[in-house]
Amino acid sequence: MSQDYSLSLDGSLPLDDSLPLKYALGTFSVAGAPAFPGIVMGDSALALQALLPLCRNLGKPLYAVSSMLEMLDHWDQNQPALDAVVQDLQADLNSVTPNLPWVSLAHLRVHAPIENPRQFFCAGANYRKHVIDLIVDQGRDPGLQNLSKEETRRAAEQAMDERVKHGEPYVFTQPVGSICGPYDDILLQPDVEQPDWELELAVVIGKETFRVSEAEALDYVAGYTIINDISNRELIHRTDMKAIGTDWVMGKGLPTYNPMGPFLVPASQIGDPQQLHVKLSLNGEVMQDEGCSDMIFPVAKLIAYLSSRIRLLPGDILITGSPSGNGSHYGRFLRDGDCLEGEISGIGVMRNRCKAL
Repeated sequence: MSQDYSLSLDGSLPLDDSLPLKYALGTFSVAGAPAFPGIVMGDSALALQALLPLCRNLGKPLYAVSSMLEMLDHWDQNQPALDAVVQDLQADLNSVTPNLPWVSLAHLRVHAPIENPRQFFCAGANYRKHVIDLIVDQGRDPGLQNLSKEETRRAAEQAMDERVKHGEPYVFTQPVGSICGPYDDILLQPDVEQPDWELELAVVIGKETFRVSEAEALDYVAGYTIINDISNRELIHRTDMKAIGTDWVMGKGLPTYNPMGPFLVPASQIGDPQQLHVKLSLNGEVMQDEGCSDMIFPVAKLIAYLSSRIRLLPGDILITGSPSGNGSHYGRFLRDGDCLEGEISGIGVMRNRCKAL
């Protein structure tokens, strides 16, 4: 799977300069060797394995660093160790860095931060403007079919206001085999007619989570990354199984349909996830441009709802819905050669080319 580094890496890590700690985590490889988890500072990465002696010297041992998933199994112990060693590195970065085998990101293959999460959950229809656009554009609601477009929009807005007050999130699962790297090609299969984009904030769980309240839910988050949830619009609603409804596996679960990354940014460096901003461009033209404040159910509510029935595990992924501006709204679906650039403030940028099979 190709990675165009001249296209994908701009040599900087877009983290908030006001934050006391500036680092991210990722999964990398070089020259076809096995992938390894690493820490990112600036435009360079360092294998977590190389930090073990430093962490021991600081009295903050780092545990289980053979994979990102294994490292997240010990997040309560590993986050303080990473914070301590980064603070030590930042105290005198120029003198310390030459003693460590830092590698430029331009020389590394950047994988999805968590390539094989145990569980992968998706919150659907979770941005107010997006759902309103879907109702207006698709016209499927039989109770609204005799209304004008303006009347339909007003009715949809009222329905969303009611859902915020009294509704519950809608969550489903996806196959982890659909995950690929942040700069990998998105493979378009020949029998798919309406492949569409959905850029989403992805939540990474940091410890076992079950029946937690909304007030405490964010304490269980290790960090955040980005996923572009590619969707085959014409395959989601099964015409031969109308009584059952949606087919998320065929609609969203194809290989490369969930590019993830580029990095996992610890939750401590993000603050309030509802203040983040989502932007996606298609061939340089902005298509999605919305704040996470437009979520119908905020991240904490999604976690509390999901954990009320499901036991979440370290490294589990929960994507939180996509804002308005999908291809179905514009009547423009993905084609061979298209370039998608997705960005969420404070996390980074992913870039993927579409390639027809």
